[in-house]
Amino acid sequence: MITGYNEKLSHLIQAGADAILIPSRFEPCGLTQLYGLRYGCVPVVSRIGGLADTVIDANPAALEAGVATGLLFDANSAHALYEAIRKAVRLYRDEKAWKKMQRRGMKSEVSWHNSARRYAELYASLIGIEPNVDTD
Repeated sequence: MITGYNEKLSHLIQAGADAILIPSRFEPCGLTQLYGLRYGCVPVVSRIGGLADTVIDANPAALEAGVATGLLFDANSAHALYEAIRKAVRLYRDEKAWKKMQRRGMKSEVSWHNSARRYAELYASLIGIEPNVDTD
């Protein structure tokens, strides 16, 4: 029996899981869903904070456009949580759609590189200089 948090084990669990449920009421950012995306563990998350910012809901339009990376549901609603789980199970049964969503999540860009570049460009424009941004 393991009690307490174990970083290595938490990564192994996500790497071996098909999906992860994150029904947070408050989440300013969150790494759990980012690990899930990277490992192909589809995040099923509350539509709140950083969870909503980093997971693209598998709604019909996003699935059709090929951009969905997980499932979002409204926070603080048992019914919404239930429906999200049902939707995840339906998608999981469509092996082709599920694998596409897993691969898309694994390829998603979640590093600070692009955000940092945009911030540097914004700050440089505000003070009237050329941005000195390393693109590597």
